[in-house]
Amino acid sequence: MPPATANLKSPATRRQQLLTWMHSLGGGVAVVPTAPERTRNRDNHHSYRHDSDFYYLTGFSEAHAWLVLVAGEVDQSILFCEGKNPELEIWTGVRWGPEAAAEHFAFDVAHDVKDLDTLIPQLLIGQRNLFSTLSRSPQPDLLKHLQGWLATAQHSVRDTRALPHQWLDLSDVLAEMRLVKDASELATMRAAAAISAQGHVRAMQAARPGCHEYELEAELLYHFRKHGAQSVAYDSIVAAGANACILHHCAGNAVVQEGDLVLIDAGCELDGYASDITRTFPANGKFSGPQRALYDIVLAAQQAAYDKTSPQQHFNAGHEAAVQVLTQGMLDEGLLQGTLSEAIETTAYRKFYMHRTGHWLGMDVHDVGSYRSPPASAEERPWRQLQAGMVLTIEPGLYVRPAADVAEKFWNIGIRIEDDAVVTETGCELITRGVPVAADEIEALMRAR
Repeated sequence: MPPATANLKSPATRRQQLLTWMHSLGGGVAVVPTAPERTRNRDNHHSYRHDSDFYYLTGFSEAHAWLVLVAGEVDQSILFCEGKNPELEIWTGVRWGPEAAAEHFAFDVAHDVKDLDTLIPQLLIGQRNLFSTLSRSPQPDLLKHLQGWLATAQHSVRDTRALPHQWLDLSDVLAEMRLVKDASELATMRAAAAISAQGHVRAMQAARPGCHEYELEAELLYHFRKHGAQSVAYDSIVAAGANACILHHCAGNAVVQEGDLVLIDAGCELDGYASDITRTFPANGKFSGPQRALYDIVLAAQQAAYDKTSPQQHFNAGHEAAVQVLTQGMLDEGLLQGTLSEAIETTAYRKFYMHRTGHWLGMDVHDVGSYRSPPASAEERPWRQLQAGMVLTIEPGLYVRPAADVAEKFWNIGIRIEDDAVVTETGCELITRGVPVAADEIEALMRAR
């Protein structure tokens, strides 16, 4: 695997790191495409978003682009992108073009993407390996392209031993590189977290019985864009009352009722990096007794997970700690029966807590990277040790649907509390606490509307 990325500062440095790794396997050619444009309907496209692996290695955000790295006697970093076209640029915006892109993004050379089919086969001749993002490519025709370029190259040589004889997947290598964030990445993620936190504050202060879920979503979107975020990191979850028990309920037409809790799970994307925050609050500004009881259990579970998020712990330690607190709380409130050990061993707690306590966060909201360490044996898959520079969410919850064996006072209460955590040398830093999390602080914020 490539060395840790904690001190990397630029896509050009990341490309050199990947070239070094390619040399360790005998060299070759790597081909990494960006995401294609996608049609929304008829001739109308979805807003374009680059592929994360491609952007990580290039910093280039235009569509119809490819990265080619050659690890040979002379290393090359090559960009293929759309050429300048003044007439089309009137309609779709100014393009970098190969010449300017090569200079600005520090490529050895750049070509018009129209030259892909001519130039890549030439680059393959004399190379040992062909690398690409085979298992995680955004380009649906990647395999077809690679096979076509190899076939073209084969027509140019008599000895097929002069062509790559091994195909290697870059996906896991890039995932490991992306898993530990450098200082510039963390600065961007802190900025995204700050924007998102204030967006949550705005939505909480706008919430009242009688408003619609989509109105609160609009407050979030307005704040994100007004403060420089290019997009949401994922479709915002805005769930009032019983909808909060639906884990991925997108903001809809539901009207917030008196006495409802509102669960908002939303975050912006800034310069290619995601944020991810969840807060649950009373629309009328005051938690009821049952709501407060469950809320405090979830908050205590988050604290327990936070305490287990450090380089001294493995990834699953936070989840295990959260499950202990949540399960004991459910027993104390009569949602579960029996002993703590029995409720955990039988996974009885999953009736009210059915997801994990966190996930990696980065360029993708559910970011790449294995949660397990390489196994010591075929039977073992140990959880990986946390490392400074990793970023993950901490997000326990409780979701209580109506049932005959559940006290009615708890029906339709859905609570999740989520923050983004940067692992440090001694523990972790919650970068999303710009929005209140303690119940008393939330009520104070609501009173200040």
